[in-house]
Amino acid sequence: MTMLNKPVGIIGTGSYVPEKVLTNADLETMVDTSDAWIQERTGIKERRIAPEGVNASDMATEAAKKALEAAKLTAEDIDCIIVATLTGDMAIPSTACLVQANLGATKAAAFDLSAACSGYVYSLITASSYINAGLFKNVLVIGVEVLSRVVNWEDRNTCVLFGDGAGAAVVSTVEAGYGMLGMDMGADGSGGMHLCIPSGGTALPPTTERREEGLTFIHMNGQEVYKFAVKTMGKTVLKALEMANMKVDELDFFIPHQANTRIIKSAADRLHLTEDKVFINLPKYGNTSAASIAIALDEAVRAGQLQKGDNLAVAGFGAGLTWASLVMKWC
Repeated sequence: MTMLNKPVGIIGTGSYVPEKVLTNADLETMVDTSDAWIQERTGIKERRIAPEGVNASDMATEAAKKALEAAKLTAEDIDCIIVATLTGDMAIPSTACLVQANLGATKAAAFDLSAACSGYVYSLITASSYINAGLFKNVLVIGVEVLSRVVNWEDRNTCVLFGDGAGAAVVSTVEAGYGMLGMDMGADGSGGMHLCIPSGGTALPPTTERREEGLTFIHMNGQEVYKFAVKTMGKTVLKALEMANMKVDELDFFIPHQANTRIIKSAADRLHLTEDKVFINLPKYGNTSAASIAIALDEAVRAGQLQKGDNLAVAGFGAGLTWASLVMKWC
């Protein structure tokens, strides 16, 4: 049985990625790495980098405009804006408030949600809960990151992984039998320091010295994060399927967080999914954290790979450590 008492789903998607491409060959001139080494371990070939002056709110706004157009709504139709990000423009105001101003969505409440790479799915679940509670009718959910500005470009273990971009979705009521049918979300805070930015909050305020020490950049225990992801990705989808009263073999399409091809393959194997049922754009964009699934979903929709009535699962994992998944019947 699903926890939702009314049909809620996604009625429009959009995405935006910067024009600048940073290839593995480019990285070979920056750090001690190689195209072969990066592709073998991650599956990434290139990533997008936001130019100076283009911030999270700018990319989020562009993705949102496309999602609104696809949903055939205007900014005034939006009741709430949720932005999932760990690289917002500033601590306050929220990036969501900046997007609200950019769009002219004067009737919308606005806030940011922090769950790293799981943030977009966390936000979709939050949006559906608000709509079910009768608080809002149309919620704009955005995942956006400018990870290039929190990456240490001298650390070959992390700088090869991440990229910039934004994806958006409009969440609203849909026709009966469609939309979100099952969900799962959780966290294991005991693993929080395996993927973190040590300095930047109130515990270790950023200083010149801490920046020089690399404490304002992403730090990752890759082995531990990999083990967590492999254990979690397939498991969370199975829980969402159980809530949806759906069997694994009823799943038509899977959009996982785009972090590593080996992790994606592990999850697909656990779900007994063939390659044609798994969407992967990781080679083009790298890991865009909260924007990852959002961009992938929009690309799949615009490529015609999702059809009305398809059973779709999305799943993410990330810093926190966090995880989340959704199963929906595409409408």
